[in-house]
Amino acid sequence: MFFVNVEGALFRGNQWLIIERSKKEEHAGGQLSLVGGTVEQEGHSTHILERTVKREIFEEVGILVKDHIHYVRSTSFVTDKGIHVIDIVFLCEYESGEAFRKSPDEVDDLFWMSADEIISHENAPIWLKESIVEAEVLRRRKELREK
Repeated sequence: MFFVNVEGALFRGNQWLIIERSKKEEHAGGQLSLVGGTVEQEGHSTHILERTVKREIFEEVGILVKDHIHYVRSTSFVTDKGIHVIDIVFLCEYESGEAFRKSPDEVDDLFWMSADEIISHENAPIWLKESIVEAEVLRRRKELREK
């Protein structure tokens, strides 16, 4: 059985919203990350992944995202405690709000960073770097289609 986790690659201007995960977090504490969290059981539901990523972004950093959310990629991993997780990353568009540490138990700090800054950051794990590269490609394709 898998736990399902979603993350939002949230882009505004020329930068991505990145958090430093709380050092209290069981998985990847103190590392840079996209904003996200675990999908909760809801019984019969539609658009549960999209609603979860929107909810997590608002709960953790106080930002509202637009309804147009686009799939970026999915991966799986096993936590240090042996929990199997499926992780799904979505490209999210900023709607409103000023990012702040709304959930200090989950977020130690937050930053707006360029893709290059994230990729070269010593505290950015490989899965974050890979997600940003793929989200950046999708974002650029989307921009070209809209022109």
